[in-house]
Amino acid sequence: MSTSAPRTLADQLRGWSEQQLSALLDARPDLAAPAPHDSSQLAARVVVKASVLRALDGLDTLELTVLQAVVQETDPAALGVPAEAVEQALDRLRTLALVWGSPDRPVLVVREVLRLPDGPPPEEVPGLLERLEPPARTILDHLAETRADGRWSGAAGPTADLVALGLLVHVDERHVRLPWSVRLELDAAAGRRVDAPPEPATSERAQALVDRAAAGAAFELVRRTELLLDRWGTHPPAALKAGGLGVRELRTTAALLHVEPDVAALVIETAAAAGLLDQGMTDDVDAAWLPTDAYDSWLLGSPARRWLVLARAWLASPRLVSAVGGRIGDKPVNALSPDLPRSWLVALRNDVLAELADLPADHALAAGTGVASLTQRLRWRRPRRPLARLDQVAPMLAEAALLGIAGLDAMSSFGRLVVAGEDPTDALERLLPAPVDHILLQADLTAIAPGPLEQELARKLSLVADVESRGGATVYRFAASSVRRAFDAGWSAAEVHDFVASTSRTPVPQSLSYLVDDVSRRFGTLRAGHAESFLRSDDETALTELMHATGAESLRLRRIAPTVVVSDVPLGTLLPRIRELGLAPVVEAVDGTVRVARPDVFRARSRRRTPAGAGARTAAHTAAVVSAIRVGDRSTAGRPTRGASASTPADVIAMLRQAAESREQLVIGYVGNDGTVAERMVTPERVEGGQVTAYDERSDSQRSFSLHRITAVSRPG
Repeated sequence: MSTSAPRTLADQLRGWSEQQLSALLDARPDLAAPAPHDSSQLAARVVVKASVLRALDGLDTLELTVLQAVVQETDPAALGVPAEAVEQALDRLRTLALVWGSPDRPVLVVREVLRLPDGPPPEEVPGLLERLEPPARTILDHLAETRADGRWSGAAGPTADLVALGLLVHVDERHVRLPWSVRLELDAAAGRRVDAPPEPATSERAQALVDRAAAGAAFELVRRTELLLDRWGTHPPAALKAGGLGVRELRTTAALLHVEPDVAALVIETAAAAGLLDQGMTDDVDAAWLPTDAYDSWLLGSPARRWLVLARAWLASPRLVSAVGGRIGDKPVNALSPDLPRSWLVALRNDVLAELADLPADHALAAGTGVASLTQRLRWRRPRRPLARLDQVAPMLAEAALLGIAGLDAMSSFGRLVVAGEDPTDALERLLPAPVDHILLQADLTAIAPGPLEQELARKLSLVADVESRGGATVYRFAASSVRRAFDAGWSAAEVHDFVASTSRTPVPQSLSYLVDDVSRRFGTLRAGHAESFLRSDDETALTELMHATGAESLRLRRIAPTVVVSDVPLGTLLPRIRELGLAPVVEAVDGTVRVARPDVFRARSRRRTPAGAGARTAAHTAAVVSAIRVGDRSTAGRPTRGASASTPADVIAMLRQAAESREQLVIGYVGNDGTVAERMVTPERVEGGQVTAYDERSDSQRSFSLHRITAVSRPG
């Protein structure tokens, strides 16, 4: 690598090592898509305004202040920051190619964006500040602390006095800005240190306690997701025409999961982000939210493996779940709505979790002040990002706690592993309770599961009993409707008796045996078919009781034989109405056989998603881009040319941007309004928006040239 100062940014990039180029592309990935042909094209992208603004948004307060000093042509030592910290900040700025050359100078766009008025001479500023009235000094202190522009209506007052003294400078007719020399003096007077981020307020909390709380939340997330998707597989909610899930369906789901609607929305959105839930079609050809075929594979994993799928999906999801239930403008926000993605959300979530992971061992955010102090620290980390985004810090911490990544305002040990991209399943499995293979039957027709049940046992029990309450021990209740549900799925009375007897560690109470036998005696006594509908029974008394039952009028029954009743009510409507009357009819096929089966299970097709291992693929892509740039540089260097010139659109833009950075003169071929091509000697100043702003030697003035009319560019001589 040459030790002489590079003439252009492209020359500097050409002299960089492969490690330096890789670091640049990793820090600014937008430069590598698509891969630049050579260093000249890479240099042209480095100075694009949109890319530079993205890089500036990633700087912390120290790096931004050091860059500001470089833009203002001030020695960074005047900032009162240790030399080591300044050098580290400069190394970061050089890696990002926001400054280049020797001595360090900012790229043109950085100078345009960050340049402040110089203000009064530094030695005069203290005297000017001493002359100020308290209201005027308060204005200056506020602007220095927030780094914001002030507003001025033009009326006389403290702001007008500050403008007259040169302590504020007009930006436009309505805004004023703090000059550089005044900012430095105010920072020094306030003892404001740009190299020291605010420390978050913490309190002691044992890591073991945090892990236990987080493991409980992780297990609940997996259980709720399975309960949700199992229910939606047979009773899918309709999808709104505009996309999303209806408010009524969200409330129904919250009642099913025994949680608040915002927690239900998080479970739904996380399942969708993991590819376990998507839109599909039912037999009625209606768009509905259905489990995908990936859900069946997900069910085969251990609880820790299933949690890992959900946690990784949440970490990578750009959807603003906290907005569900609110309004954007005058439009309500629904779960699964297409309006929820936010491009900045993943970066903010990563910052929040990184700060949480950096808390001292056995410490958590302090109650009351912890979240506010964390927000201030994040503000120091990313000062250029909109302040309103930090309103999402508290909801993100709440979501992390509900998912088990965090617990009790601290990062869990297995959550720290998944955020770092490592496999946390072993650490989580040690914290989860072992599944149990039995229940405890009670005399009041309830059963207690003294822990998480084995998967197959849990599915069978949920078919024959209803969940009454959840917690460390889940309580199930047997009822006529739940036992009938098992019979509808094809179970016999003997199978129900065998199941409860074989899974219970306590004797089967007589009341439960009587319940099963009673439902069994009434099950299938009536048989329904299409007449529109008919009811048939060998027990004439059963039909007579039904004809005279309270509420049977709506069934519009008509007896056509001692053992047959018909109705003009469709069978799909007739069956649930008869069951509401306490009877248990079964459906009879055309050949007279009985049809028993559980409801159809629907599935949506899984979408193709980015597989695991993105970090390794990114590193491989970066290495391939660096290799392509090196090949392009060697190819360009080997071309026999009479002088530096460019004729292709990409090369023309690259050369113009290089000249704007180095204030170099160029000769351009430009197509005039009459179609003729004329050469012009110009000094480019800015290249953006399809225009080149340059000083034109012929007209001795600054003018704009359309890029599409420039046919070629070359250096004079």
